[in-house]
Amino acid sequence: MKLTLIQTGDVPEPLADRFGPYAEMFVKMFERDGAGLSYETIRAHEGEPLPDPSRLQAALITGSAAGVYDRLDWLDPLRDFIRKAHGMRTKLVGICFGHQVIADALGGEVRKSEKGWGLGRHTYQICKRPGFFDLPRASVSVACSHQDQVITAPQDAKVLLASEFTPNAGLLYANGTTLSLQPHPEFDDTYTLALAELRRGQADDELVDKAVQSLQKPSDSPLVARAISRFLRQ
Repeated sequence: MKLTLIQTGDVPEPLADRFGPYAEMFVKMFERDGAGLSYETIRAHEGEPLPDPSRLQAALITGSAAGVYDRLDWLDPLRDFIRKAHGMRTKLVGICFGHQVIADALGGEVRKSEKGWGLGRHTYQICKRPGFFDLPRASVSVACSHQDQVITAPQDAKVLLASEFTPNAGLLYANGTTLSLQPHPEFDDTYTLALAELRRGQADDELVDKAVQSLQKPSDSPLVARAISRFLRQ
């Protein structure tokens, strides 16, 4: 299977040389899982044209520093792509900003949350257990880094993951071919730590310290990566 990675942002400049682009993080994540995929990357945020979803086997929309409310030339074409892919039942996954822009394109409400920054490793309750997500536990702990949230999910989306901080942390759409997650299973702990430290001055030091401390909790990212691989192949 060929996975089209739709990159919608770049690793922050102070970290770019150490960690590389977001698309490569997903390639490494799936390779660790042994998914056996092939890849192409479309840099949507740089104006590269989006492909016809009917010609794709699967697509994944990455994270971004952008918000769905920003006035950026590439956002409306991305929304059109999402609606077409969703309607054609092309396999579609969104992570963080990808999660938010899918919800926005399909009728949900997304905005900057009054709860502030979500940083470090958060724990999410598993609310539904479709076959690809039948994990051997009640919750998963995965890295996150965001201020924006899906406040109201689209009508045809069911909540897959939830926490008190992020009630709509994972959504599975009724068509069975669109999946989105707020947390970042592609982030390793080194990057999650570096990204949290980069937020000092934007987020309170106490919150950053708590985020750093949260990384002592074991990561369930491999389980979530495996679930995404199953979803893509089912």
